[in-house]
Amino acid sequence: MKKKLVVLFIMAAFVLVATLAFAEGGDAAKINYGFWSVIPPLLAIVLAFVTKEVIVSLLLGVFSGALINVFATSSSGFFMKLVESYTKTLQYPVNALADSWHAGIIVFTLVIGGMVGVIAKMGGTRAIANALAKKAKTARSAQVATALMGVVVFFDDYANTLIVGPTMRPLTDKLKVSREKLSYIVDSTAAPVATMAAISTWIGYELGLIGDAFNSIGVKVNPYSVFFSSIPYRMYGIFALVMVFMVGAMLRDFGPMYKAEKRARLTGKVLADDAEPMLSTDFEKDLDKSDIPLRVSNALVPILTLIIFAFIGLWYSGGGLDNPFTWDGIRDAFGNADASAALIWASVLASIVAVVMAVSQGIMTLRKAIEAWVEGAKSLVITTIILTLAWSIGSIASDLGTAEYLVQVVSSSLPGWSIPLLVFIISAIVSFATGTSWGTMAIMLPLAVPLAAAYTGNELTALVYATLGAVLTGSTFGDHCSPISDTTIMSSMASSSDHIDHVKTQLPYAVTAATTAAVVGYIPVGLGLPVWVSLILGVTAIWAILRFYGKSTDPKDLKA
Repeated sequence: MKKKLVVLFIMAAFVLVATLAFAEGGDAAKINYGFWSVIPPLLAIVLAFVTKEVIVSLLLGVFSGALINVFATSSSGFFMKLVESYTKTLQYPVNALADSWHAGIIVFTLVIGGMVGVIAKMGGTRAIANALAKKAKTARSAQVATALMGVVVFFDDYANTLIVGPTMRPLTDKLKVSREKLSYIVDSTAAPVATMAAISTWIGYELGLIGDAFNSIGVKVNPYSVFFSSIPYRMYGIFALVMVFMVGAMLRDFGPMYKAEKRARLTGKVLADDAEPMLSTDFEKDLDKSDIPLRVSNALVPILTLIIFAFIGLWYSGGGLDNPFTWDGIRDAFGNADASAALIWASVLASIVAVVMAVSQGIMTLRKAIEAWVEGAKSLVITTIILTLAWSIGSIASDLGTAEYLVQVVSSSLPGWSIPLLVFIISAIVSFATGTSWGTMAIMLPLAVPLAAAYTGNELTALVYATLGAVLTGSTFGDHCSPISDTTIMSSMASSSDHIDHVKTQLPYAVTAATTAAVVGYIPVGLGLPVWVSLILGVTAIWAILRFYGKSTDPKDLKA
């Protein structure tokens, strides 16, 4: 504890001293923050890893950004600058919650928590676990089944995490799969799948950016056609998915994940002794002793209600009634959908269905069902706080120009011939530092597409598709594994895992997939190798890494 406090005070003092570099206030519009723009996200990430105090780390990151901004722009005295920094620090979370998208995600998260609480109280999750256990009887089959379910729920990354995690957790717990591994599987089948899905809440945003990028250089394209052509070049996303299935099927792990899996297999402890899971499961602890009839339908019906009405809500909110009921019409509707509103509609309806089922079967009174819902929602309060602070860090990074600075630094350090590799590295770094994939895409696509097109004479060659794919998949790297990414946070929460344990165990796998994409993917493609050769080499490389570097987590191969 003393070590953590010392680290916090040292880092806070460092930031305070750093702000003195801006002792004289100036015009905010003319200030180039340079390296100082990296301090807030860097501070939050480093402290989160060192101390495991995620909320405090994020708060210090927000405060450091406010200090830097105020000291750079305000002409007040030193003490007043500190007061202004304190005020600004509080303003960022308020602004984050004032955003309609963020507010919608908070409501959606809490409502899902309430629904899970009711389902758990009436024995639904335990019934699903028992039913799946009859088919998935080993840790291997449990992991593969979880990954398959993650691919099936492809239409939205938030919905994916909040459906797959709570549904599969009882099964993975029963078969001694660590919560770290569950959260890795959930996270690896969320953003990497949604970004490549033909119908998803991402596609409208991606198509808009693609169209704007090509219009800026005077090239008329069909954005949807270009989107499909870029999919084979989304190598990080493809290799991340391949890796999650191989890890489960081969039962081989390495790094911190191996230690977590070994602990779970040998001791049955799905969480480390010092873990602080983001979702409390205390409301489930007495269920094994209850005489509640276990019916799979008590979980399946509310979950299917959520999935079906999420689809309907996305289609409706995107103007589905005004579009023809065709493939193109459905695609356009999903692309224009108000995802947060649609997911709220579906989750509220699913909660109502769960409550009605519990009451109608005499499992709970209406009062008890409402209490179960509230208890489930309360278990996610910590998650909503962390999400809000993570969004605040993202706002600060935007105000200070963190992404623009990183683009400038990295783009000047690599040779121009390796355009796909260059933009992939930049996109991965920016998305990890800022915790946002959409923001990274918005910054990188207008820069990367003209750069690649200039080398091809505005022809749509493999180099252009590879560059486009590198931006879109590199941008998901941070969304997939940054500790300040909302999807990463929600994956920890949905799996009831310790957030930093999730990040520590997943990061080596994400870096492995990213390195594979860079070395056998974007470098050879940039040199003219066909993309299918790179994909085969990448899959082979991942298999070889797991086979020869990974260690077996099969119980019969483990020793205490």
